[in-house]
Amino acid sequence: MIAGTATGPDDRQAVRLIEPDWRSGDMGMSAASLAAAIEADVQAGHRPLMIAATIGTTSSMATDHLADIGALCRGRFAAQRLWLHVDAAMAGSAMICPEHQPLLAGLEHADTYCWNPHKWLLTNFDCSLLYTSDRAGLTAGLSITPEYLKNAASTAGSVIDYRDWQVPLGRRFRSLKLWFVLRHYGLANLRAYIRQHVSAAVWFETFVKSEARLAMVSRSSNMNLVCFRCAARPGELAADTDARSKALLEKLNSDGDMYLTHTVLPDAATGQSRYTLRLSIGGTYTTAEHVRQAAEMIRGALATLN
Repeated sequence: MIAGTATGPDDRQAVRLIEPDWRSGDMGMSAASLAAAIEADVQAGHRPLMIAATIGTTSSMATDHLADIGALCRGRFAAQRLWLHVDAAMAGSAMICPEHQPLLAGLEHADTYCWNPHKWLLTNFDCSLLYTSDRAGLTAGLSITPEYLKNAASTAGSVIDYRDWQVPLGRRFRSLKLWFVLRHYGLANLRAYIRQHVSAAVWFETFVKSEARLAMVSRSSNMNLVCFRCAARPGELAADTDARSKALLEKLNSDGDMYLTHTVLPDAATGQSRYTLRLSIGGTYTTAEHVRQAAEMIRGALATLN
């Protein structure tokens, strides 16, 4: 929308939403569906411009099939010169742990990659990192050098003018607070912080699966987000199950002791959109004990639902 490509958030003439592999429970972007969409646009005389892939979507922490998508960009559709952008807003923090780095397979095909340390790496808001494989392409589109901004160091290329790496000339020194986090905690402690949240999510997933009144929806990428809903009762309509899930969320959030959010995700069996609760474990002071307390609150709230 900012670039003028789309007329609004619901523009489906200039923007394509690619079907995920939701029936497999994966929910990542289907490379086959993407290829079909690109081929259809090319045949219609359109020029495909950019692909936005995700490692850990906000809604469900689903991860797109980056290696397959990248192979399409650099192989079959190389002539289209597609820009591949990869967003790992929250999940990117977990990439400091070796066990999560396989999710980055295919990232070498990306033109740009971003993630936000303020979401899960103990860094105060706001701090978003952008990596680019084409530095010259980025700065060429943003650089302006009137006479009063010229100096010997810039002309010689001995300094990086970060004013050329974003739209405004002035910028905050966001990297300083990230530097302090890295220096204060160190890699070992930051990895331990990420792992304790993932471990707590594993425990909560076990709790959901053991509770007959709940049903797991997704915990893609084995991260810190658990999506679940009320389990359907025999003969119950989907709308009634969704209503109980909504009532459960409202009950849990009403007293201020815990806070869950919700989303809408497809049912793997029917494809029907369903009301879904989200437990995201990423707060600075959140521990496994807090997650266990949340489970007890959920169990207690379930007992009050009709």
